[in-house]
Amino acid sequence: MIEIKNLNKDFGSEQVLTDVNLQIKEGEIFGLIGTNGAGKSTLLRTITGIYKPNSGLVTIDGKPVYDNPETKENFFFVPDDLFFIKGTTPKSLAEYYTGIYPAFDTKKYMKLLDTFHLDSKKRVATFSKGMKRQVAILAAICANTKYVFLDETFDGLDPVVRRAIKKLLATEMEERGMTTIITSHNLREQEDICDHIGVLHKSSIVLSKDIVELKCSIQNVEVCFNSEEEAEKILGQLTITKKVQKGPLYILTIEGDREEVMSILHQADTSYLDVQSLSLEDIFITEMEAIGYDIQALIGE
Repeated sequence: MIEIKNLNKDFGSEQVLTDVNLQIKEGEIFGLIGTNGAGKSTLLRTITGIYKPNSGLVTIDGKPVYDNPETKENFFFVPDDLFFIKGTTPKSLAEYYTGIYPAFDTKKYMKLLDTFHLDSKKRVATFSKGMKRQVAILAAICANTKYVFLDETFDGLDPVVRRAIKKLLATEMEERGMTTIITSHNLREQEDICDHIGVLHKSSIVLSKDIVELKCSIQNVEVCFNSEEEAEKILGQLTITKKVQKGPLYILTIEGDREEVMSILHQADTSYLDVQSLSLEDIFITEMEAIGYDIQALIGE
């Protein structure tokens, strides 16, 4: 488990992380959302011990990360700004990582290179941006570490490769309990893979929730009541964050446990009732607007 407590990081007069608190459970894919400059890369570099916190603590499995080689053996970090030694090929990269990660699976790595149509003997410097990122991600997976950290995971990848990488990450999580943190400035990239989402905005975590919990906590409802008295009685029992009325039709955004909300609505005297599922993006818009943030800026619109 990764624990971040009261973490602060600045670079001179610039405060980059402010009182960050997070707990990332084992065996989950944690999505970190934030605009460019929000502090995502700095947070990952602090979690991985590249940066020393000004204050606060980062621990992995109960052990501090900074200046602790033993802890660092348990994770693989793929940064946003990839760097490869001159002349590196995917094959020589495997030889290099075998010396660092004893459990590196060269056979699996070479097979994945073929699957993704990446020439193992060609110099990585000649690859496109997306191909370089594929090589780095495949190496991260085949290192067989307990934790994998991927900064701007899908940057430069085409839709087909994105889908394949997501499937690969999900499979690794299921088969060996790998824990992954992936960052992005785009919420849509993470909706179908993450178990938990955290939003970093202006150096602080402003929201951290389980995705299933999020999806079960807000509903869109269209309803026509058979009387104004009935509408007043039922609406008074619900936590309504948004209400639009068009004649007899109420269009509502309701917070609360889905089963409880449905139980109240089904007892009502209505002529029309439709409960609609919200996308994760719609849920975040509602959640963030409720605490005064512009979600459109956070999801990269």
